[in-house]
Amino acid sequence: MTGKAFNVFEAALLTRMVAEQADLYAQELVWTGGDVHLYLNHADLVEQQLSREPEGAPKLRIPRRPDSIFDYKFEDFTVEAYAPQAHIAAPVAV
Repeated sequence: MTGKAFNVFEAALLTRMVAEQADLYAQELVWTGGDVHLYLNHADLVEQQLSREPEGAPKLRIPRRPDSIFDYKFEDFTVEAYAPQAHIAAPVAV
């Protein structure tokens, strides 16, 4: 659960890239969890994450459209109005 925000952003980024290459508009990302699990030693960390209020309204800009999905560069992406919150360190569950 603590990695969900990262996974959602990654999926949204890929969706936007594919849509751009296909001359489509990515409007919505639907996420379905398959093997969603929570380790007991992460329960308090998840509660902490869920209690946070989101800040800002981040926008992803892709100012350049390469010829191929494989030709994107790091510099092709800009994230505006992103207000990250403090890191939550989660120990490895064994």
